[in-house]
Amino acid sequence: MITRPLPFFLEDRSGQYNGSDFDEVYDRVFLRVARPSPSQAAHFAETTFMVYDTGRRSSSQRHSRPPPREPSVILEFGPNGALGTISFVGSSVSLPMSQYLRKTSMFAGPLSRKFTGSNGEEYRWIYRGVKEHEWSCVDSRDYVVAHYTLKPPEKPAYNTSGNMLTIYEPFTHMAVEILSSLTIMRHLAASKF
Repeated sequence: MITRPLPFFLEDRSGQYNGSDFDEVYDRVFLRVARPSPSQAAHFAETTFMVYDTGRRSSSQRHSRPPPREPSVILEFGPNGALGTISFVGSSVSLPMSQYLRKTSMFAGPLSRKFTGSNGEEYRWIYRGVKEHEWSCVDSRDYVVAHYTLKPPEKPAYNTSGNMLTIYEPFTHMAVEILSSLTIMRHLAASKF
């Protein structure tokens, strides 16, 4: 019998960085990355994404309805895939993405970036640095905080997408921050910056 808390295992329903539901397999948290709802769209650029803590599991019917809550984070990307602004709605903090998610060094490529979490600690995203992980997030001691894995296209999926964001227990309170920073990193990779 396991007596310690389990990590969050968030199934990424679509595998697309620009819109997907992240449902925890044990129903502990439900996150969503989506474009603004039609009522919000007039206030945001086409390249804006919102991160929601939806409070409930996704369903095929929900894809046609906007989430019932306000977003936790707003990601406003610039033109032509450029970085823009990240806004944390609850704390009313907005800053340039390049300031929030900084390159790890002057000579580092665009897919090696670090951010300071709400707990004051520094975290770093690594692209394909760990076998079988598309992305890994480590802390300043190189302890793996979270990792993201995409299902290889040649492997079959049975009642699941096979795409998984795993957030280890001491960091589960940072799930929205981790997903937001991962979304920016995946945007950079897709934009080939």
